[in-house]
Amino acid sequence: MTTSTQTEVKHVGLYINGEYVPASNNETFNVTNPATQEVIAHVSEATDEDVDNAIRAAREAFNNGPWSKMTVEERSAKLRRMAEIIVERGEEIARLDATDVGKPYASALKGEVPRAANNIRFFADFMEQKGGETYPMGESYVNYTRYEPVGVATLITPWNVPFMLTTWKLGPCLAAGNTAVIKPAENTPLSVSLLGEIAKEAGIPDGVVNVVHGKGSTVGTALTKHPEVDLVSFTGSTRTGSSIMKSAADTLKNVSFELGGKAANIIFEDADLEKAIPGSIRAAFFNSGQVCLAGSRILVQRSILDDFMNKFTEAAKNLKVGDPNVEGTDMGPLVSEAHYNKVVSYFDVAKEEGAKLVYGGKRPDNLPEHLKNGFYLEPTIYIAEDPNSRMNQEEIFGPVVTIIPFDTEEEAIEIANATNFGLDGVLWTENLRRAHRVSHAFQAGTVWVNCWFVRDLRAPFGGYKQSGVGREGGHHSLEFFTEAKNICIAL
Repeated sequence: MTTSTQTEVKHVGLYINGEYVPASNNETFNVTNPATQEVIAHVSEATDEDVDNAIRAAREAFNNGPWSKMTVEERSAKLRRMAEIIVERGEEIARLDATDVGKPYASALKGEVPRAANNIRFFADFMEQKGGETYPMGESYVNYTRYEPVGVATLITPWNVPFMLTTWKLGPCLAAGNTAVIKPAENTPLSVSLLGEIAKEAGIPDGVVNVVHGKGSTVGTALTKHPEVDLVSFTGSTRTGSSIMKSAADTLKNVSFELGGKAANIIFEDADLEKAIPGSIRAAFFNSGQVCLAGSRILVQRSILDDFMNKFTEAAKNLKVGDPNVEGTDMGPLVSEAHYNKVVSYFDVAKEEGAKLVYGGKRPDNLPEHLKNGFYLEPTIYIAEDPNSRMNQEEIFGPVVTIIPFDTEEEAIEIANATNFGLDGVLWTENLRRAHRVSHAFQAGTVWVNCWFVRDLRAPFGGYKQSGVGREGGHHSLEFFTEAKNICIAL
């Protein structure tokens, strides 16, 4: 596809107990294309009654349906079929994410769709391999453990990578035998809305997967407070995570949060810049910087600062900003007008703090006519030497990076850790000892050395400090989505 076309306006219902239905009051909200501001969908906005219906459908499916009672092998077979359908419908899913998120279509198709399918497939396989433990007590007793599903899970997912991050939660949730009510972000619900029918086509019983739409302040609150919800898994802002924790406290729900980030990306003087430059460009500007894992604070050893800045700036200038549906586009628009305005507001902050603009800081020149109203920004680079400045402390969540020079390894570590966040960190060095030393010193849940955004689903994922609660991945995910039961037998 080489040109953007007007997309037919979709009508998206709530998916409850195996069918798409309108909201009980027939209210809808509009979803727009951030590249053009055209309305692309009318989406049913759930009421408290609709949320209650979805949760009760999930509860009935858990308590009295076959899903939680199936053998692991039976559940896993259906989940593998679900993964196959995701791949089969990959072009449709990627096109929806390109249209309502603004991410490049090729990136969604080649990267996120296969990862989404693997999120489902991996946990189907992993659950089959998971066993229990046995603890003999001499000749008198033996203890053995079972990992049983918990019940009804609320999965609240973000707007930046909607489909893939939803399957990241849905895979272990379903593999363990739970049922789910999903709430995607209200401005990017289109691809996630397909998960109900994909589950049904895969043979997953009605009521196991439900999808409701609406604002976090209303629908999200109703979901997290509901007494029939046992678990809440959320990815989003730190502020919203705190609010959800308060909502869930009265009924003592288990929570798992992946929250904000402000990752340091450290470039040491012995780094291979042929790798570090493209790696840092990707960490800074992938998905227009709308990634919680973005390497948005780039710490550069002063001895190579000029060389790095010249090469990094040139690489940023070469990024193609434009229509996400056009092949070759590296950066699409920001997701919404409100988010665009938030990101742009930091340009005034940068001026107030004396940060030096190196490149960007405005809308791209020469956008095609059909993109003139889109929420576009150039990749933007500042030199901001004060590690404690707002530019270096607050999550901007856009295509904006700060460069912080440093002299010593100890100084780099101190700057990297001087933040309330601790989701991830990145470092580039050819010194093996330094790689280990700095990785150990990073106060972050994931550290990437000479790479970025590489994910092994067996490994734990989560954040230090205000970047999250708990861990996902492998047995960490299944421990959250199961109850460990010990059975003691007198011999």
